[in-house]
Amino acid sequence: QVQLVESGGGLVQSGGSLRLSCAASGSFFSIYGMAWYRRAPGKQRELVAGISSNYRTNYADSVEGRFTISRDNAKNTVFLQMNSLKAEDTAVYYCNRVRNSDYDRPILNWGQGTQVTVSS
Repeated sequence: QVQLVESGGGLVQSGGSLRLSCAASGSFFSIYGMAWYRRAPGKQRELVAGISSNYRTNYADSVEGRFTISRDNAKNTVFLQMNSLKAEDTAVYYCNRVRNSDYDRPILNWGQGTQVTVSS
C-alpha cells in the first residue's frame, strides 16, 4: 500500500510563505496525477491544487496566483509553495494521488496531513 507523508506546515504570519512537501512510497509515481487538499476547522476537505502526470496544473480560485504546485518524479515528491498566506488558508493540508486529472476522486488512504496556521 502506497503511503503518503506530508511535511512543511507550521505557524506563519499573514503575508508569509511556506513550502509543503509530500513524499509517496512505492512505484509508478510519475504516471499518476497528484493533488493537495485542505480541511479547515468545521469545513469539508477541499481541493487546493493538482498536477497531472504531464505537469498540467489546476488551482482553486481562492489560491490562484498565490500557490504553486510542482512535482519531482525522481524523488516521488509533490510540493506546494504557498505565498501571500491569509488567515483563511489555515487548515490541515493533505496530498493524494489521482488517476489522470480526476481530482474529485483521490485514490489512496489519507496521510496524517500537515497543519498550516496563519496568524492575522
